[in-house]
Amino acid sequence: MTITQKQKESMYRYRDKNIKRIPLDVQKEKYDEIKAAATAAGESVNGYIKKAIDDRMEREAGNNE
Repeated sequence: MTITQKQKESMYRYRDKNIKRIPLDVQKEKYDEIKAAATAAGESVNGYIKKAIDDRMEREAGNNE
């Protein structure tokens, strides 16, 4: 099923309003390590990185209480 031009425009509006891209440069060897860990966890690289960030923020918030 293809999406219509109107649906594309709606997706772009949502992205522009709600999503902030964060460029992340890593050495190729490090990417390969991250990719392997994400695959082993059954996650995408993007999801794996976001979960790692959430976990660290949660840990650090607990240390500040």
